[in-house]
Amino acid sequence: MKLKFFLAIIFFLSSFSFAQTYEPVHKFDPTRDPGKDLKAAIKEAKKTNKRIILDIGGDWCIWCKRMDAFIEENTDLKEFLNDNYILMKVNFSKENKNEKFLSKFPKIEGYPHLFVLDKNGKLLHSQNTGELEKDKSYSKEKWMEFLSKWAIKKK
Repeated sequence: MKLKFFLAIIFFLSSFSFAQTYEPVHKFDPTRDPGKDLKAAIKEAKKTNKRIILDIGGDWCIWCKRMDAFIEENTDLKEFLNDNYILMKVNFSKENKNEKFLSKFPKIEGYPHLFVLDKNGKLLHSQNTGELEKDKSYSKEKWMEFLSKWAIKKK
C-alpha cells in the first residue's frame, strides 16, 4: 500500500514538471508581460542552446502580417529559424506600447523590428526588417543570410 502511494506521489510530481514546458509567444498580445515571456524564453534558449529573436510589432501592422506569411510559406527558412532560435513576439500597439520593456533596447524606427539576443538575453543585434524586404514581401536570400549570421555555430 505504501509503495502504491509513493508511486502515485512520484507520478504526480513528474507530471507537474512536464506541465512547465515552454509555451512560445507567436501572437502579438497587448495583455502579455514581455518581461515574464523573456525570462521563459531565456530558460528555454539555455536548455536548447538557441538564440532568441524578439519580433516587435502588432496586429495593426501590415508588414508584420506579411512577414509571418512569408515565414510560413518558406518551410526551409521556417525550419532553420525554429532549429536555431526561440522566436518571441512583443506587442507594440495603442493598447500597450510595452515602453518599459522596450526601453532596454535601441530605438525602433519602424515595424516589424527584430532584436537578436544571446541565450542569456544579451542584445547582439538590432535588425530593421526593411532591409530584408523585396517588393511587397521579403527576400528569402536576405532572410537566410540574416539568420545564418546570428545563429549559434553548431559543431
